[in-house]
Amino acid sequence: MTDGYKRDDGRTPNMLRELKMNVGVLNNADGSAYVECGNNKIIVGVYGPRKLHSKKHSKIDGAVLRCKYNMAPFSVTERKRPGTDRRSTEISKLISEAITPAIFLEKYPRSSIDVSIEVLEADGGTRCLGIVATSLALADAEIPMRDLISACAVGKVDGEIVLDLSEAEDQKGEADMPVAMMPRTNEITLIQMDGHLTQNEFVEALDLAYSGCNYINKLQKETILKKYGGA
Repeated sequence: MTDGYKRDDGRTPNMLRELKMNVGVLNNADGSAYVECGNNKIIVGVYGPRKLHSKKHSKIDGAVLRCKYNMAPFSVTERKRPGTDRRSTEISKLISEAITPAIFLEKYPRSSIDVSIEVLEADGGTRCLGIVATSLALADAEIPMRDLISACAVGKVDGEIVLDLSEAEDQKGEADMPVAMMPRTNEITLIQMDGHLTQNEFVEALDLAYSGCNYINKLQKETILKKYGGA
């Protein structure tokens, strides 16, 4: 990284935007979480585990994790058309795949765990924050997990490798790489890349993603402990 490089919002390359997390925010859900990161605002509700009576959709060896990601029409500057679109369907599947390795699904055969992810305001990085909030909500629902899944995006802007891209940086940047992982084992559960990085830049970006995820994981654990008091 170039010494003294400052981004448009004043952050250095390895700085996350300000993060706020809370759990237990929805009374009618079995578990819930709310996450703010910069101008992003995301709320997640978890429902289940509950029995699935349909043989077609259930699994005899474990639960089915069903995630639904949705952006509210008012979440972006130009009003989004209500309802499910291709992007929402893709991100729903990605979040489910990123979270699944952390859950002991085998404890709940022929059951479903339903996750509703609502983006109230979007400013870049919502899929990663959706993963962070989903992980918190599952923990709040007391779903047994191997670890909390943490996620953040790294990318390349103005030739610099940076952490946690804003929407403006994502639009003008040369690369964007969302990463999700279980920090306890350093197991990556999701990695994507849009754009181009050299081999050295990829290694630098991945190291930065590991650092970002470990910091986010620390905040996740502090959020859970704050509610449950270490019990």
